Amino acid sequence: MAHEEPKFRKPRFTRQPSISFSQIELVRSGQLAPDRPLPLVVEPNVKDIDLAGWVAASPDFIEGALYKHGALLLRGFDIRSLTEFEQFAEAATTRGLFRQYGDLPPERGSDGVYQSTPYPDDKTILFHNESSHMHRWPMRQFFHCVMAAEQGGETPIVDCRKVYEALPADIVERFEQKELLYVRNFTGGLDISWQDFFKTDDPAQVEAYCRAASMEYEWKPGGLRTLQRRPAVMCHPRTGEKVFFNQIQLHHVSCLAPEVREALLSIFTPDNLPRSVFYGDGSPIEDSVVEAVIKVYWELSTGFAWRAGDILMLDNMLVAHARNPFRGSRKIVVAMGDMVTQADF
Repeated sequence: MAHEEPKFRKPRFTRQPSISFSQIELVRSGQLAPDRPLPLVVEPNVKDIDLAGWVAASPDFIEGALYKHGALLLRGFDIRSLTEFEQFAEAATTRGLFRQYGDLPPERGSDGVYQSTPYPDDKTILFHNESSHMHRWPMRQFFHCVMAAEQGGETPIVDCRKVYEALPADIVERFEQKELLYVRNFTGGLDISWQDFFKTDDPAQVEAYCRAASMEYEWKPGGLRTLQRRPAVMCHPRTGEKVFFNQIQLHHVSCLAPEVREALLSIFTPDNLPRSVFYGDGSPIEDSVVEAVIKVYWELSTGFAWRAGDILMLDNMLVAHARNPFRGSRKIVVAMGDMVTQADF
C-alpha cells in the first residue's frame, strides 16, 4: 500500500560515504536465528566504514529495513567513543536528536546522549514505547552498549503491530474507545522533581509548557500534579499499521513490586501516586487487563546478549523495549531523535 510522504521525512544529509562502491556491498544483513526477524542484524562487509557517513547516504536501506523489521542491530562497526555514537544517531535522523529530555540524566560531555534509566540492577524494567505518555515522542531511539553486564541486562524488544494483533479483541476495543489518562504527582523526594523534569524552577514556564502540550496541571502543597490524555493505540504514519503504543506497564500500580505497591498505597490514594494510569475517562484499568497485556508482550518478545560496541536502532512506534535484571557493571547509553507530535500525523 502506498503512503504519502509526511512532512517530517525531508532528507537532511547529502554527505557521501568515504568508500565509493555500492552501499549494499558495504554491509551484510541477516537474522539472529531463522525464526527471529526482530531485530535485523547489520554487520560491516569491509573494514573502517564511516558509519555515520554510510547511514546518511543510505536512507532507503535504513528506512526500508526499519519499517519492515522495526529494529536494527548494528554489530561490529568499531564505534570507539560516545562522540562517534552521537554522530551516527544524528545522521540516522531527519529532524536531529532530542536534547531536552527530562526523565534521563545526560551523559557527561553530551547533550544528545543520555544514561540508562536509573533503576535497581536486580529489577526488570517492563515494556514501553519511549515518551508515549507525552504529547511528543521520538520516532527513532538508539541504544549503544559501552559495557555489557557480566550476567543478564538484555534489552528485550517486541513488535507492537504483533502485540495489537495478539491482544484479546475486547481489551483492544476498550483501549481504543476509552484511551488513557496518565497522572503524575511531582512530590519532593519521590521520583524526579518537577524542576528537573521541566528544566526550570519558574512555575510560569511550567504552566506555559502544560498549556502547549494540552496537559492539565494543578499546583499542590509541595509539588505539582499533571494529567495527560493519550491514545493506547495509534496508526504508524509511514506504514499505516495499527500499533499498541503506550506506557501502561510503567505507570499502572499493579506493575509495581508487591512490597512497593503496598508501601505506596499505605501513604497515597491511587490517583495521588507519583505515577499512575487510568482509562481516559478516569476509571481504573483492571489488574486482570494489565496482566493479560504483560503476558502478550513477554510471549512475543525477543532478546539478545549485548556485545560491547553494539548499537540497537528502534522505530519507537513499531517496537517497545524493556530491560532484564543484571549483575556486574553495565553501561548502555541512549539517544533519541525525530521528535513528533499528533499534529505531524
